[in-house]
This record gives sequence, C-alpha cells and structure tokens, in this order.
Amino acid sequence: MERMTEEQVKTIANMLRKRSLWMIHYCTGCGAMELPPTMTSRYDMERFGLAPYVTSRQADILLITGYLNVKTLRRVITVYEQMLDPKYVIGFGSCALNGGVYWDSYAVIKQLDRYIPADLYIAGCMPRPEAIISAFRHLMELIDSGKADGYKRYKRNLAYYKENQRKVLG
Repeated sequence: MERMTEEQVKTIANMLRKRSLWMIHYCTGCGAMELPPTMTSRYDMERFGLAPYVTSRQADILLITGYLNVKTLRRVITVYEQMLDPKYVIGFGSCALNGGVYWDSYAVIKQLDRYIPADLYIAGCMPRPEAIISAFRHLMELIDSGKADGYKRYKRNLAYYKENQRKVLG
C-alpha cells in the first residue's frame, strides 16, 4: 500500500475541515440581532456544518459583527491569537469593512484586515441571513481549495500586523 503524499493529506483534511466549523461570534453592538435568525430552524446554519461555540480555544471562525473601536480591538486580537490554526476571520457588515456609519469617528477601526487578517467580508448594514449563509458556504469553498490562509498571512507578515496594532493601541 502506497503512503499518501503531504499534498493528499492536506486535500483530505481541508475537505473534512470545511464541514465542521465552530464559530465564535464577537459582537460589538450591531449584528447581534441579525445572526440569531441564521441559527434558527428557518435557515439552520448547522445543516451546513457550522455551529456557534463559546471559547476561542476550540473555535475555527472568528466572526466580528459590527464596528470595532480602539478599546475592543485589543480584545479581538487576544481572541484571535488564542485560536488554534487553522483559523478564519469573517468581517460582518459594513462597519468591519470600512467603519460603516462611524467612518468619521477617531475611535473606530476602519479596516479590520490591517490588524488581523480577514479571510472574508460580508457587506451590508446589516447582512440578511441568506447573505450570511452564502458567505459561510464561500468560506467553505476557500477552505476546500486551500485559499483561506489568513492565519498563514498573519505569521508571514507578523511585523506588519504588530506595527499596525502598536500604532493604534500604543
């Protein structure tokens, strides 16, 4: 019997990994009301292999809903760094993407991916459950193809991320 190559092992691991994703949901205000309908029986995100989880140590996905201010950025970074590899980040709503309605506030983080790598953004203020499910399915495709590699980018470009974090957090 032939041994599997490392590439074959990675392919199988990604195929299996994409169907069992645990999500920790970091809610900063907006988005707290939009995500629960995605979990209920009408949309039932668990049928796609997604389940909410309560600790960062076991979570695969960090879902950041709503705006991030300077004060909460430190906590988000801590949660992200506590997660085990492979880990994925989804920015949920316009605020995580560009500050949303708070774009002109000095205290709001405008670009999440300058501080931690975002694998995917869900646009909208706030996104509907159909958009959320679609984004999760797209993330699964990225995982399956090996293109969801934010955690690798974070390690490769750690100096860049840490410098941006230091500029904001001091």
